[in-house]
Amino acid sequence: MSVQKKEFSVKTAGKAMTFDEYLGQKKIDANRFREAEPTVYAEWQKEFGQMHPESFTAQKKFLLNDTRRKYIMR
Repeated sequence: MSVQKKEFSVKTAGKAMTFDEYLGQKKIDANRFREAEPTVYAEWQKEFGQMHPESFTAQKKFLLNDTRRKYIMR
């Protein structure tokens, strides 16, 4: 199953941040995450586009930590 890569962005301090940029800030390898868990990636990407990054972080804090451990940037 392939997931279309749609870029959702959120404006933070005048600059739009994409979901992949956000994952990079969290030290999560976006490409590996997208390939291994396309459904979760797509769901989170959609949710990220609907809220502020800080709200997304608060909502997914423990899940982000688990995801970082699996797909840490190298």
